[in-house]
Amino acid sequence: MKKLITLLLVSNALLVTSFLATAVTASEHAHGSVAIEHPWSRPTPPGTPMGVGYLVIRNHSDRDVTLISASTPRADHVSMHKTLMKDGVMRMEPLKDGLAISAGEAVELKPLSYHLMLEKLTEPLKEGETIPLVLEFEGAEAVEVELSVQSLDADMKEQEMDHSGHKMDH
Repeated sequence: MKKLITLLLVSNALLVTSFLATAVTASEHAHGSVAIEHPWSRPTPPGTPMGVGYLVIRNHSDRDVTLISASTPRADHVSMHKTLMKDGVMRMEPLKDGLAISAGEAVELKPLSYHLMLEKLTEPLKEGETIPLVLEFEGAEAVEVELSVQSLDADMKEQEMDHSGHKMDH
């Protein structure tokens, strides 16, 4: 009986190892030269029409690529923006020409910087769920990821900001 259990455990370990190796290879192939790290979002209150998407895009190729669009079944439209402070007013400026990622470089989409806006949500984003997202690139293959909806206070260090005296304009 011990030998049978040991054989089953070893077989299962080999199967899992084989699956993970295949998944890594398939993932590398599917993403080509672009790697996506830490895709995440925030929960939204009921009735809120917009959510956000943050992630890191790494370009491992020797040529520039551009994030030109994104889509998710959870929103009618996904747009790309950069948050800027201009004349004491915080503004979100659309990236109409996409977001360039230079060869060998990385760009982080994060609070108060570059970010994705998930517009006209089909339902609120809930903490703990994952949101499917397809990123389309010029110069690289499309990448499918899942935004992990994190708590409202996740990554607070990056988001600390005194909003007193500032207006937000979109």
